Amino acid sequence: MERFFNTEGPCEPELHYMVRLDDRLDRIKRFYIDRGKYFVINRGRQYGKTTTLHALERYLRNDYYVVALDFQGISTAEFGDEYIFVRSFLRIFTEALADGGAGSEQIRQAAAFMEQSRQCTLGELFHLISQICGTADKPIVMLVDEVDSAGNNQVFIDFLAQLRMYYNHRRKKPIFQSVVLAGVYDIKNLKLKLRPEQEHQYNSPWNIAANFDVEMGFSQSQIAAMLDEYEADRHTGMDVPAMAGEIYQYTSGYPCLVSSICKLLDETLPFCEGVAVTGHVWTKEGVTEAVKIILNTTTPLFDSMVKQLDMHKDLRSTLEEILYQGKRVPFSPDEKSMNMGLMFGFLKNSNGQIMVSNHMFEMRMLNMFIAEEAVESEEYLRGQRDRNQFITGGRLDMDLVLEKFVEYFNEIYDASDEKFIEKYGRKFFLLYLKPIINGTGNYYLEAQTLDAGRTDVVVDYRGERFVIEMKIWRGKEYNERGEEQLKGYLEYFHQKKGYMLSFNFNQKKKTGIQVITLGDMTIVEAVV
Repeated sequence: MERFFNTEGPCEPELHYMVRLDDRLDRIKRFYIDRGKYFVINRGRQYGKTTTLHALERYLRNDYYVVALDFQGISTAEFGDEYIFVRSFLRIFTEALADGGAGSEQIRQAAAFMEQSRQCTLGELFHLISQICGTADKPIVMLVDEVDSAGNNQVFIDFLAQLRMYYNHRRKKPIFQSVVLAGVYDIKNLKLKLRPEQEHQYNSPWNIAANFDVEMGFSQSQIAAMLDEYEADRHTGMDVPAMAGEIYQYTSGYPCLVSSICKLLDETLPFCEGVAVTGHVWTKEGVTEAVKIILNTTTPLFDSMVKQLDMHKDLRSTLEEILYQGKRVPFSPDEKSMNMGLMFGFLKNSNGQIMVSNHMFEMRMLNMFIAEEAVESEEYLRGQRDRNQFITGGRLDMDLVLEKFVEYFNEIYDASDEKFIEKYGRKFFLLYLKPIINGTGNYYLEAQTLDAGRTDVVVDYRGERFVIEMKIWRGKEYNERGEEQLKGYLEYFHQKKGYMLSFNFNQKKKTGIQVITLGDMTIVEAVV
């Protein structure tokens, strides 16, 4: 059977095109498992946690017995009572012992204990586990997937407390060599579901856990290596390094998003009328089309993001300020809503500042914010009315877009609106631009340039890329410096033409469009 790109459940190298995990597995084994660490693989949804656990299970088997559990195998009712939980845990534990290659004596011990008719406590369960670990001829490692399933239950917190106790006394009482828990929530946040925050927030029963800092996202080179394998099988003629760079540009290596783009390019777009160019979709235009489809599809990943923004209004407000105003927000490990965004994977800590983790999350957020405002937004409605004049022969005339925006903006706003425009001017342009490219193109804000004075928006439309710097006028010298910065950014994107939109509150300003030549580059500047 030919391999394919997988977005449903864990990936297997024999079945799927996937990033190779050897380096990651080697680091986990050397620096965590071999050193007897207990830790949590806590990442956002569809971030490759289960795939990593499955691969780790195989990788460790030469040196360890691996007991791989999935807490989805224990029902909600079975978490409700300590005695029921012990029997349920033993059921999946005994099966996993056998699957992990443990000796017959260890399996017999577990099976005999489970067959006892009397009720057994967690203390008795861990006494048994200690005996099993003590008699095994190889150390035992326990992997537990989907620990979120246990998060609402006190019995699970008690289970963690027993693990901690045996970990602290393992020189005297044999126990697992290493324990790995995997889920979206970290253990502290699991506890937040149980009792009032002030009772336990700083008193986790899992305070023995080592900090897990292994990179789980995909690098550009890893994406390229995966595409090399695909290209060797399919012979599409794609430019692998260019494609890897384009996919990484949108996803920042978020595993599910990378696979989703590749899956659409492989399975869907070749059969879409008007998308494939001479039968070849592995192009910049193809990636843009795949991104557009994903952004207009309901997925668990985006549903989770929307849910968190609905629950945490302060986080949503902060994100609007980051995206619309270029606000720089310092990272704080103590800010609850911010850490929820980090935990769910749609925010990241970049050099001490909070940013949206990738352009696809950013575009989805912008689309949501703009859609909510579109009905009452004059800017959006004007862009919608003007749209048809900007598309000629399937190409977007960005020069004309800026020209018409300047005319429209100067009709409505004057100098008395300075503070209002300084705060929301860039938002107005995005609202105007959205209906013009809607359905065909994408745009995102470049995180490297987000600040109170300057923001770059990158527009992709049918394979063409436009870089537009939006900034507040701070004087001629500042403006010239901005032109040089834009020139450098155009070089990064291999563009010869760029755009500047300046919001100028100088009473002697000259509004309109001017064309600036910098070496072999052209910059079209629009001043409002």
